Amino acid sequence: MSRIGKKAINIPDGVTVTVGKDNAVTVKGKKGELQQFIDRDITVEVKDGHVIFTRPTDQIRHRALHGLYRALVANMVKGVTEGYHKKLELIGVGFKAANQGNVLDLSLGFSHNIIFEVPKEIKVATTQEKGQNPIISLEGVDKQLLGQVSAKLRSLRKPEPYKGKGVRYVGEVVRKKAGKAAGK
Repeated sequence: MSRIGKKAINIPDGVTVTVGKDNAVTVKGKKGELQQFIDRDITVEVKDGHVIFTRPTDQIRHRALHGLYRALVANMVKGVTEGYHKKLELIGVGFKAANQGNVLDLSLGFSHNIIFEVPKEIKVATTQEKGQNPIISLEGVDKQLLGQVSAKLRSLRKPEPYKGKGVRYVGEVVRKKAGKAAGK
């Protein structure tokens, strides 16, 4: 991770990075604002349009934190400039998704619909075209929160290995098993 930690983060136009007390790094951009607390051993400097991270020693812990916090702040900078998005598709007969604001109403083959409230930081959109699988689009500036919400949605009905039914990321390949007939 030390190679990652040594790289300076380039700050694009329209983005401001400030280091406050308690080593709190705040990144503001056109899409929003994010904040991350950095370990007190790692020092953060903002100069000449770059963010530079330095560690005090070559201990394993310091090397790991060095790369970790550099990657987290780089993700924050990318999030406030471009944003992140994920798409999930529902594969199965009768599987449906609808949203009203940030509340998802999912029909995933259970006896009842699942009502899932998405955090307000994430924008949700659902599309249902005839002959196509329903798609849930998630968009936000926080990569960690977006990944956590999409993983939670996927865990509501993971793709099963025999028919591939369930909630999966668009483009995800699910390895299918042969059924009982192939075992003979």
